[in-house]
Amino acid sequence: MTTEDIRKQYTVTIGIECHVQFKTKSKLFSGADNDAREAAPNTLVNHIDFGLPGALPVLNKEAVRLACRASFALGSEPQKFSKFDRKHYFYPDLPLGYQITQFDEPIILGGQVDIEVEGQKKTIGITRAHIEADAGKSTHPAGADYSLVDLNRAGTPLLEIVSEPDMHSSAEAKAYARELYLRMKYAGVSEANLYYGNMRFDVNVSVSKTSELGTRTETKNLNSFRSIEKAVEYEVARQIDVLERGEKIVQETRGWDDAAQKTFSQRTKEDAHDYRYMPDPDVPPIVLEQSYIDAIKTEMPKLPPQIREELLAAGLRPGDAETLIEAEAGLISDTSLGYYLAVLADMDDPEVKKYAANWFINKHMAKSQANSGDDAEQLPVKEHLPSARQLADVYRLHINEKKLSSNNADALLFDLSLGGSHHEHEHDPEKVAEEKGYVQVSDEGEIAKIVEQVLAENEKAADDVKNGEMKAIGFLVGQVMKLSKGKANPSLTTELIKKQLGL
Repeated sequence: MTTEDIRKQYTVTIGIECHVQFKTKSKLFSGADNDAREAAPNTLVNHIDFGLPGALPVLNKEAVRLACRASFALGSEPQKFSKFDRKHYFYPDLPLGYQITQFDEPIILGGQVDIEVEGQKKTIGITRAHIEADAGKSTHPAGADYSLVDLNRAGTPLLEIVSEPDMHSSAEAKAYARELYLRMKYAGVSEANLYYGNMRFDVNVSVSKTSELGTRTETKNLNSFRSIEKAVEYEVARQIDVLERGEKIVQETRGWDDAAQKTFSQRTKEDAHDYRYMPDPDVPPIVLEQSYIDAIKTEMPKLPPQIREELLAAGLRPGDAETLIEAEAGLISDTSLGYYLAVLADMDDPEVKKYAANWFINKHMAKSQANSGDDAEQLPVKEHLPSARQLADVYRLHINEKKLSSNNADALLFDLSLGGSHHEHEHDPEKVAEEKGYVQVSDEGEIAKIVEQVLAENEKAADDVKNGEMKAIGFLVGQVMKLSKGKANPSLTTELIKKQLGL
């Protein structure tokens, strides 16, 4: 029996716990700075973060507001009543000896995230999401017999989002994490910078040959979509191998070694009762008025599902739609989806919409990414990008009237993007094209003269074309374009070359 045959006998079940760092200025219960990206160890802490006797926590109201925004992004609504609890465990980076979190009455209950994998749509349920204060960070220098503790992260406000165990493949886990990232970013809940750990994923995996769930392991602190995918693949293969040898899976916490592309054991996994949860007497419950909840709901921006629907309805290919959505979230570029959506709203012709999307994604965004740094060439600013009318005019000149080559159409759009004032920006594209010399020459007599000259100067290539080597015709067309300074109509040029060669 092959490895693949053995794999098919097992059902894979995956659930993900995601820790999202709120983009507040200060920590959850203290006034210390919440941005520890470039800070020296233990410099962004105060008496509350150190857990000094008598230090009383004060809840950050902005964290509550962002949690409410997150609830709507997850297809849910915030609970009107939620409370904080103490989760007890002892570790050097937890000075209090407990973590302040929400246990049985969290701020978010229920919700869903829709994903699509290989053309198949699927809904991943959200069990709950709760606010909690992060612990500090322990580091273990290589070769040293000691550990170091940095409390800059202690007290960082987090939202832990717990999914239902609805995923059954590494691709689904990756798609869910990506969609969660997009929603938190669009909702303005978090900076969601994966490199700095603004979002971290704990992935629970189990395998079973029966309808009962197998023993799960939890691989913690994954901070990229690829590492989630690879960690799931490795853990599934490892667990199946253990079971096939007649051994048992140990319920444990595991880490991810990105260099080795494998998980490793860290510690035995605790159950809820091991933490001795109890209500926190120092932090009052959160009680929300319906008017407060409604006000936050009305200020919510468009989220990826709505935008995706708009883009697909406009005729965009799914891949192009996702590129635009990712661009706005900062995954691949720093650009403006708002610009394209505004242009889309002013267009009727679906072919022009596709043309506009192709230019925006494959030309403008590609140029933006290629030109970065102090010596970058001048790029269009968002306010000066072509209007819907200009894009439609360029489409007409290029596609319908064949007056512009593909390169010259792109050059024209770029020139229009660099207009100085708003008035200048509204220049007629056809007039700009004429001024810049972009308009193709379609005068048969004029092009015929250039073709005659090129054939006379390139007799071997002309003979090759006569003898059936049609690749050589491309060289001749290129020579005509060179002499005409790129203005000759390529298709007409090709016809005239064949005509003069008697083909």
